[in-house]
Formats: sequence, structure tokens, C-alpha cells
Amino acid sequence: MITRTLLLQMAGSRQMEHFARHNRLATALAQRFIAGETIEQVTEPVRQLNTKGFTVSLDFLGESVTSEEEVAGTVDTYLRLFQHIRANELNANVSIKLTALGMDIHPDVARNNLQRLLKAASPDLFVRIDMESSAHTDITLQIFRDVFTGETPLTNTGVVIQSYLRRSATDVEDLIKLGARVRLCKGAYQESAAVAFSTKAEVDANYVKLMRRLLESGVYPAIATHDKNMIEAALQIKNELKLPPERFEFQMLYGVRRELQEQLVRDGNRMRIYTPFGDHWYPYTMRRLAEKPANLRLALTSMVRG
Repeated sequence: MITRTLLLQMAGSRQMEHFARHNRLATALAQRFIAGETIEQVTEPVRQLNTKGFTVSLDFLGESVTSEEEVAGTVDTYLRLFQHIRANELNANVSIKLTALGMDIHPDVARNNLQRLLKAASPDLFVRIDMESSAHTDITLQIFRDVFTGETPLTNTGVVIQSYLRRSATDVEDLIKLGARVRLCKGAYQESAAVAFSTKAEVDANYVKLMRRLLESGVYPAIATHDKNMIEAALQIKNELKLPPERFEFQMLYGVRRELQEQLVRDGNRMRIYTPFGDHWYPYTMRRLAEKPANLRLALTSMVRG
């Protein structure tokens, strides 16, 4: 627990980020979890994943943006990414953080940019709205509802729910009623006990409960986990409900538990790999290590073998 807390604190440190971005070992470590820094660099990794039977969700890294110039650059990158996916016939959709679209400047900025991107992505590309810290949950869900159920509904989008938040059972029920596509994950931000479960057992129990509801009644839910116990629970529920493989998909992170990813596909399950790119890799990498500090050992072992 101390290790996780320390890593999460480091994820938010600008001083540590500056050090990491100029440290050869840190940048090499990040390469396990990041597919590249540019759109062009992700083409080959995505093709390799597609060849192995995986679909992909591409995420241009960056969050908590308060510069209008940087927001405009992010929007432009996603517009170019849509064109790149189509031109190269990649089996991929995209993931977006609303703070990267200007939510911390003003919610209307993020809402307008999201609408622009969803229109550009339609009809063939799906856009997943990532969930960030609990301070952003309400406005993220409100913006999602605004675009999903607006005067001109934009339904080529879905949202993420985190099982460590105490509110998530209510949110899942609301999203099921909307007919929204939900990605369920555990959560990777440092939260207080007032808003989040504090033990792994509580987070896991809530994950299984929410997963069952989504598999029973959700619209093509995404079960995002590397936890074998959660995966076994999902497969058990799938068998109980006699769900065909096309009713849901598993999702895992690029570079994490690759053998397990491949085994699930061999067993006939759908698997999407969340594949980030860009030069804002430091906070993302630190949160991946915080989720499971053993990832640090795995990444270092991979570097040594390489």
C-alpha cells in the first residue's frame, strides 16, 4: 500500500516528471507501456496486435490541460488519428480524456470539442470517454449524457466506470437505462475513503457486482482487468448467462500480461488492447506501476532480456 501511494504521489509531481523525461532508464521503462510518441509510430504496433486477433483503443496521452493552445493541438491530433486509422485500415477505436479537451478550462470547451470529434469519427469510429479522478466524475458523466442524448444524439461513444468509487452502482444503473456502452475498470487515482472503497476485497466485490449487471443488461460492456480472479468471474457469469462472445469484450493495457491476453483470444474471447501514445507518458506510466507494483519488476525484466 505504501508503494502504491508513493507511486501515485510521484505521478502528480512535475519535478519527478521533468527528471523522468530526461532519464534514459525511465524512458526505456515507459516503452513497455507506450506504443510510440507519434501517430506514425503506433501503426506497426497496432498492426501486430491486429494480426494476433486483438482490436485496439488508441489513447493520445495528456490530461489536466489548461492551455487553449494545447487543447487545440490535442483535438487536431485526434482528427489526424481518425484519418490515419482509416487510411491504414487499422482495427482500432480511440479513447479520450475530457481534461485533455479543455474541461478544466470550462466544461463547455470540452463538450464542444467532444461533439466536434464525435461528428468527425462518425459513423465508423467509436470514441471512449475515459474516467479520471472523482473530482471529474459528475461533469464527465454530464457531458457524456449531453452528447449521447442531445437534440442530435451522438451515440458513437461510451464511458468508463470505476469499481473503487462508492457511487458506481448507481451510475451503472443509469447508464444501462440510457443504453450506453460502459468500460468497467477498478480505478487508478488516489481517492479518499469518503468516495472510494479502501480495501482490495471491497473493490473486487464491487467489480464483480457491477460486471454481472453489465453482462446481464448492458450494451456490449468492456471488462477491463488484468486480475485473473476477475477474469474467471467474468467467464463464469458468461457461462451462466450463456452469452455468445460478441456480447462483450475484455480489455487490457498495452504491455501488461501479454500471455494472458493471447490465451483469452485463443479461447475464443474478444480482447481489445488499450494502447497509449504521445510524449506525456510519465503520469500514465506511474499509475500503471501503482496499480500493480509488480509491473515494475516485469518491465525491468523485459528491458534486461531485450
